[in-house]
Amino acid sequence: MGDKSGKIVITNNIRRLRFFADEMTQVELADKAGASRQTIMALEAGKYYPSLELAFKISIAFGVPIGEVFECKAKEESNEKSKFKGS
Repeated sequence: MGDKSGKIVITNNIRRLRFFADEMTQVELADKAGASRQTIMALEAGKYYPSLELAFKISIAFGVPIGEVFECKAKEESNEKSKFKGS
């Protein structure tokens, strides 16, 4: 099923979305999504990846598609190796 060594990075726009949702607090979002404030804080800091269920609950709380809340990108390997290939 493809290359298993590839890594991904999940980023989110929670803080920005909270700001545009009348400056919704972490507690308000946590209540709407059924999570703790600490979980929301960890998500915003990029220290925790949500379950699929929580990710959908957060997107529903904001009334936006899940892709506007979370983004997934392939993690690029260090460019150090590619810098020296042509030398």
